[in-house]
Amino acid sequence: MSIVGSTPVATLQWLMERFQPISLGQLNARAEMLRRRDNKYVVRKDVLEQVLVGLASHFDILEIDGRRVFTYETCYFDDIERTNYFDHHRHRRQRCKVRIRRYTDADLCFVEVKLKGKRDATIKRRLVYSSSKYGVLDESARAYIRASYQGLYGRAFDRALEPVIHMQYQRMTLVAKHDHERMTIDCALVFKGPSGTRGVDEDVFIVETKSANGNGIADKVLRAFHQHPTRRCSKYCVAMAALRQVAKHNNFLVALRKLDVVPSPVAGHGAAENGVIRPNAPAIVPTVASPTDINFALKRT
Repeated sequence: MSIVGSTPVATLQWLMERFQPISLGQLNARAEMLRRRDNKYVVRKDVLEQVLVGLASHFDILEIDGRRVFTYETCYFDDIERTNYFDHHRHRRQRCKVRIRRYTDADLCFVEVKLKGKRDATIKRRLVYSSSKYGVLDESARAYIRASYQGLYGRAFDRALEPVIHMQYQRMTLVAKHDHERMTIDCALVFKGPSGTRGVDEDVFIVETKSANGNGIADKVLRAFHQHPTRRCSKYCVAMAALRQVAKHNNFLVALRKLDVVPSPVAGHGAAENGVIRPNAPAIVPTVASPTDINFALKRT
């Protein structure tokens, strides 16, 4: 399933033109960041234009086959109690997110498990996956998730996962010229779930810095323009709240307000059970899973 609403590449030329290109091979050699400290910033276009001036001499931009803007499609998974979501809402030290991410332009696909390690470090495990299985976790994927979780936390992962949220956005990736640091710039975000679709204004960007200590070059440049990390800015959690999939979202209100996607109650939407909002109408479950059909059923599979 592709979501309509991507920003035309031409309109992002102002963002890309300041940077020198770097290949995917060079990026991986220079800054493979599967264990890192992350900071997220919600930045408006007029401010980002100024920030880029300060970044241009320190960063290169990923370019593949002449392309610098890439479409990402992501399907997030959780159990029926939405444990992954509420672990983040409660800011539990040991928490995880599970997703399938498809790099649409390159036709690459991965199962990804994001875990929190010591000192709030982000640890990402990923498994090469078939694009034809996007939206569906087969047994090899589920075994990988269980092993990743148990390998870090020393206990079993016993959640029965189901797909709950799909999203699409455009991403540019910058890589530091002389350090193990990278940053991503996401725009044209669109969230989709059983209750409908919600988009973020195209003049609003999520900038994520990834460095060894959480205080890299990009963080310092952003602070110089009075930009500070937006706490609790998980795209998964924001999407769950924006689409009214959960009744409790107060810990994500700052991010929701900055992105202008604060949910409003809708009559007849459904009742909340243990903080999870269930639609009044049953979800339609496709009989055959494919890249263009994602099962958003809310019943346990």
